[in-house]
Amino acid sequence: MRDFLRIAELDRVRLEGLLDLAAGMKAQPLALTDAHRGKSIACFFNKPSTRTRVSFEGAAYRLGMLPIMLRHDELQLGRGEPIADTARVLSSYTAAIVIRTFAQADLEEMAAAASVPVINALTDEHHPCQALADLLTLRERFGELEGLRIAYVGDGNNVAHSLLEAGAMAGVSVAIATPPGYRPDEEIVADAAERAVVQGATVLVTDDPEEAVRGAHAVHTDVWVSMGEDGERERRLRDLRPYQVDEALMGHARDDAVFMHCLPAHRGEEVAAAVIDGPRSVVFEQAANRLPTEQAVLATLIGGRLP
Repeated sequence: MRDFLRIAELDRVRLEGLLDLAAGMKAQPLALTDAHRGKSIACFFNKPSTRTRVSFEGAAYRLGMLPIMLRHDELQLGRGEPIADTARVLSSYTAAIVIRTFAQADLEEMAAAASVPVINALTDEHHPCQALADLLTLRERFGELEGLRIAYVGDGNNVAHSLLEAGAMAGVSVAIATPPGYRPDEEIVADAAERAVVQGATVLVTDDPEEAVRGAHAVHTDVWVSMGEDGERERRLRDLRPYQVDEALMGHARDDAVFMHCLPAHRGEEVAAAVIDGPRSVVFEQAANRLPTEQAVLATLIGGRLP
């Protein structure tokens, strides 16, 4: 691993290794505090954040590193400096670059020019750090990943893309239910379906939320109006209303099924309050697991500590 731009860049051995390392770091969070003392990481956040920012700062601190938080308006990027130039400069100061931005292409351009690892902290196309935390949460709840079934209901966005890739790699079947016009990227779906077959899993894309949820171990959703989509709010709320995860929809999942959401959540929109605040919800376990999984990614990329 040189960079961590999307889940599909991993293979199953590396994916399981990251999850094992994250589990170990969750049990002993300060075991590697001296491993990278004196180093720093650049955290370039072009989108607002709560969980991603705080978890990466905490992960860097646990590894003995200084996280340097940067906004777009604090860099010369806002005045026209090329991404590649910024990448080369940051590489000379830091041991890794963490980016939360809009276009995946900007992330890839940064990675191509940087001489240090680049980590995707979210783009419009992928959210790999969240997918890692989701897998760790499911493994903690069910003991193992292979043979599980995840349903994702709502907008086929970056969270859906990374879940598809992660599930296919881990032997987890993934069913996606979206209305027409909100489906995940066809190439990502096709690639995930091909990988899933190798791992004994399946991929399903449907417009029927009940079909997707039937027999699922976990039901996942995300906000209907993401950052930058406020102008489409009324249309999105109308189109996605039938895809709300409520108690009736959860009733089609397994009796031991859990509810998942990457947060922030909008109760009454993509999820009913009775579900996200109910006993089947693991959303705060997911949020907590962002820290050890990101700690594992940083340690692996910077120090080559993958088992």
